[in-house]
Amino acid sequence: MTVITLHTMIKAPIATVFDAARNIDLHMKSAHKTREKAIAGKTSGLINLYETVTWKGKHFGCSLQHQSKITSLRYPTYFIDEMIKGHFKSFKHQHIFKETSSGTEMIDVLEYKTPYGFIGRLFDRLLLKKHLITFLKIRNDHIKIETEKIALIKSKPEKF
Repeated sequence: MTVITLHTMIKAPIATVFDAARNIDLHMKSAHKTREKAIAGKTSGLINLYETVTWKGKHFGCSLQHQSKITSLRYPTYFIDEMIKGHFKSFKHQHIFKETSSGTEMIDVLEYKTPYGFIGRLFDRLLLKKHLITFLKIRNDHIKIETEKIALIKSKPEKF
């Protein structure tokens, strides 16, 4: 099993970051390089507990589908999505949010197993893990930019 853990510091309220992380539309914007689209289940807006989403995107030159379900959710501190159908033996993504003095720490813990024995493990070691880290970092940077922009707008006093 491979485990990827990423920490992203965001200068925005925890609820804003939590909602951005489960926003289907924001995910699609961040995944434009892989042309990811939500094609079934929840296809826009905020995904909630027990809802599913089926993604279709292009990874490693192949058109792939991945269906996941929100299996646990505690607003606004964490949610978990797990693969129902896809190209992994198993795939579990924990999204954890911690309030800090300067905003929110967003923590991703992605645990997955590749199929195909030794070949799958070699593919993971050579290409897949790096690809997934890059994919998550791009997504997290997108969430950071969008939520910090919202926080900045909300913090400015109104002019009359």
